Amino acid sequence: MYQKLQADYLFTGKKMLHNGEVLIAQPNGTIEAIVAAADAGLDIQKIEGVLCPGFVNTHCHLELSHLKGVIPMHTGLVNFVMHVMAKRFYEPDVIEQAIVAAEAEMLRNGIVAVGDICNTNHTLAQKQQAAFRYYNFIETSGWLPAIADKRFKQTQELWQQFPGPKSIVPHAPYSVSTALWQKMVPHFSGNVITMHNQETPAEEALFKQGKGGFLQMYAQMQTDNSFFKPSGKSSLQTVAPYFTHAAAVILVHNTFSAKEDLRWIRQYTQQNNILLFTALCINANLYIEQQVPPVSTMMEADITITIGTDSLASNYALSVLDELIMINKRFPKIPFHTLLQWATCNGAKALDMDNIVGSFTPNTQPGILQLKGMDVLHNSMQHAQVKRLL
Repeated sequence: MYQKLQADYLFTGKKMLHNGEVLIAQPNGTIEAIVAAADAGLDIQKIEGVLCPGFVNTHCHLELSHLKGVIPMHTGLVNFVMHVMAKRFYEPDVIEQAIVAAEAEMLRNGIVAVGDICNTNHTLAQKQQAAFRYYNFIETSGWLPAIADKRFKQTQELWQQFPGPKSIVPHAPYSVSTALWQKMVPHFSGNVITMHNQETPAEEALFKQGKGGFLQMYAQMQTDNSFFKPSGKSSLQTVAPYFTHAAAVILVHNTFSAKEDLRWIRQYTQQNNILLFTALCINANLYIEQQVPPVSTMMEADITITIGTDSLASNYALSVLDELIMINKRFPKIPFHTLLQWATCNGAKALDMDNIVGSFTPNTQPGILQLKGMDVLHNSMQHAQVKRLL
């Protein structure tokens, strides 16, 4: 028996339909077709609101779920990083229970695929349950050149533990030495790479003038920073050439990215045939820096936008819909069908999963969501709710 669903609106992943079209799916969620109501036959189930493909979360730290409510709000990025490093070590059973609960929360919130940052193997056992499709970003960091060999060996060992799809990726410009970058570069070729980008003004101060809050962080960590020579350019323009042979790059946060940098990286990636995406995590940006990312500027630069939740260390929930609601509140002129595309089709493309999730394309299994409380007339998502149907 096919499932036949008809709603007030049907969002395909790319466009909004509102002429009574019917979504036909197999019981396992495989999409058969979208057809006119007159061609759908009997047993059509009427649904209130909007039918939508499952959400794609392009940036998450599932392994930090045990830090929910532990780190104070509005610390600024440098202090936040110090808190995470100091407080992330808990008993294994506490970490495991938090991961299980956080994954269940994402399922309830309509998420079907996740780009997850991995610095440990804490999430591996839960991921083997296959509740989601994961792209595992095996993250490496190490600011001192002397530890590059050791850190990269650890990263490779962790990479081998996770099933694909997966990539070895850098944490951020301020935490990766040139020596460590050079070890990673051969592993970027043909892969999806992600990086935390321009989350704080201190990042620019470090790379342009060799000044700013990261110097205090290195001092607190008893890290000798005398080897570092500022490039005189933005952090993004300094490290972007390492990505030359990547298939795609997802720049995360971009909270303080300047218009010039966004235009520059768009041109650079086009010239090198790299797919470029940004991952908005607006609630985490507000939690840490009380700052809204330059969404309008990203759109003007024609950069493909996706949605991430970041971690429960920096957010109240792992909910793509909550992120969309906040973006809608802060940028009310962006059509909500555009926001839904960011959360579905665009995210699937970024994680190289668009042949499986992200749209109601025949023979895919994107999940089927019901969105209620959307004020279509006034372009408002402030009362939106999500229910997973398949």
